[in-house]
Amino acid sequence: MSTSPPRRAPFSTARVEAYTDGVFAIAATLLVLDLTTRAIGEVGSDAEMWAALGGMWENFMAFVISFGLLSMLWVIHLQQFRGIERVDGGLLWLNNIRLLWIVLIPFTTSLVSEYSQYFAGRMLLPINFFFAALFGYLSWVWAASRGGHLLTEEAKGDIAEQSIGGLVATICGAVAALVSPLVGSWGFLAYVFNGPVTAVLVRRRARRVSAGADSPAASA
Repeated sequence: MSTSPPRRAPFSTARVEAYTDGVFAIAATLLVLDLTTRAIGEVGSDAEMWAALGGMWENFMAFVISFGLLSMLWVIHLQQFRGIERVDGGLLWLNNIRLLWIVLIPFTTSLVSEYSQYFAGRMLLPINFFFAALFGYLSWVWAASRGGHLLTEEAKGDIAEQSIGGLVATICGAVAALVSPLVGSWGFLAYVFNGPVTAVLVRRRARRVSAGADSPAASA
């Protein structure tokens, strides 16, 4: 009589969420170091002070863009783990790879503000955000696979909506990565379309589902 090996207990979602939140918080904090390490230099008047600060506008813009997009990725993570009930090894490592790209964001942000005149300086930050968004999406795909094997019962009925949101964010990241080296920071405006496009696709899917449920074939 053969006996199957005991199943490994799933990892705690609370521990994973706490670790992930901590990494996001550290990355957001490190973003400001690029501003604090810039020496303004000798100033002799308010006018010179304002002029020196104005000369840092690229640094400020890179900081604001990165902080805003980092916050968006954290919101996506928050929405995902609201529906995740347990964590297995696959999800754990997909999330760890996402965090690898998250902690690189302060470094690639500093490249944009310091070396924006070079192609490599402009392209690495959007590529960084693309992979962070991609592995966030893959984390949800893994959790929702096999009938939502890692999800709560409530979230299993909402798999498609969450999948649409993650896919749109990844596509926006790909567009930004393609156009940012050509148009600079304006390329990050692609992320502005994340919310509206997701809302439109979710509404269209809801109408199709409703129409299918009300059709004579469905009610027969």
